[in-house]
Amino acid sequence: MGSLILLLIALLLDALIGEPDYVWKRITHPVIAIGNLIHYFDTHFNTVEKVRLKGFLVLIGGCVGLALLGSIVYLLPLSSVLEILIVAILLAHRSLIDHVEHVAEALHLSLMEGRLAVSKIVGRDTSSMSTSDVSRAAIESTAESLMDGVIAPAFWYLIAGIPGILVYKFVNTADSMIGYQNEKYKEFGWATAKFDDLLNFIPARLTALIVSLVHFSIDAFQFARNEGNNHRSLNAGWPEAAFAKVMGVALSGPRVYEGTQINFPFINDEGRKELVPEDIEKGVEIAWRTWFGLCGIILLLEVIALRLV
Repeated sequence: MGSLILLLIALLLDALIGEPDYVWKRITHPVIAIGNLIHYFDTHFNTVEKVRLKGFLVLIGGCVGLALLGSIVYLLPLSSVLEILIVAILLAHRSLIDHVEHVAEALHLSLMEGRLAVSKIVGRDTSSMSTSDVSRAAIESTAESLMDGVIAPAFWYLIAGIPGILVYKFVNTADSMIGYQNEKYKEFGWATAKFDDLLNFIPARLTALIVSLVHFSIDAFQFARNEGNNHRSLNAGWPEAAFAKVMGVALSGPRVYEGTQINFPFINDEGRKELVPEDIEKGVEIAWRTWFGLCGIILLLEVIALRLV
């Protein structure tokens, strides 16, 4: 199991420093290294025969390898310091905030700048997005990234230490690269997509719960329970629904992929549909309040643990 106090320090370190360019221009970021590994697997094993089996074996091999690598950390000198640094690097709250704030700033300049900025954090077509579309996409990205960039890594670190957070980041990164339901990856990425759904199942619901708690709105969690399962994603709908309820806006809805509009239903259809850059800033505020809530919960658990010793 991971350490509550080390996780709290790592959360603070990530929030204060984020992803310093001067470091990652000199050495490869671990997530980039994981991405390179997945690209290698994709290139060499996503071939014509037994593709689903190969994808499953790649998933198992990557998880086992990274779990073993993470276990080595505990055998090294200054292992606690290394543990804090690794966890801080694999958390992504500051990075999330920086990217989303950049979208709001760009959108204040012009719609074209906003489209360009949001294209860096979403996978859908952005060329025909309106101001409302850009704002909605940024808020959705905030909600989803809060789950898989902060809450889920922290959760799996607490459950299984450094091996747990490394395995989670491998699976989540693999899902973003090969988990698409298209012709190329529907077989090779099948096992990865399913396992990513499993790993995010509890964190998605925890995210919605913490969002609700820090806004003193049990209605938001109940709304997430009702609306979250209607989302196209098993897990992303929960934090999105909580954000939508707290903000009083409609999220999800129609969007364009590869030139084709897909009319997904809105989450919180009765909410305001015309969004503005200030709504993005409100989403950032919710993300920060949720981060503080997470830190508070961790601190409370640490106090309880100390009293039980």
